[in-house]
Amino acid sequence: MKAVFIVFNQANTEKVLFMLDQLQLRGYTFWEQVQGRGSKTGEPRHGTHTWPEMNSAIITIVPEQNVDELMRTIHKLDKRNEELGVRAFVWNVEDFV
Repeated sequence: MKAVFIVFNQANTEKVLFMLDQLQLRGYTFWEQVQGRGSKTGEPRHGTHTWPEMNSAIITIVPEQNVDELMRTIHKLDKRNEELGVRAFVWNVEDFV
């Protein structure tokens, strides 16, 4: 099993949720408002007057065989509008209950 942590501009929320549904990845945890800034070209997202946009984040635990397709789909979403930004990180899941 792998954990995939996805951070995205809130404008992409419906697209990210639709993507998970289409890939039949049912379980996830969703954080509606997270702050941050991309490490390369991303603008800050702080929900302030100066930086009004916000990000959201989802973590989903998926079988290893689903990771490549999920990452390809996330990459396609990012390429549609790179200014919004979508990033995903994959971690090993050692155990779960």
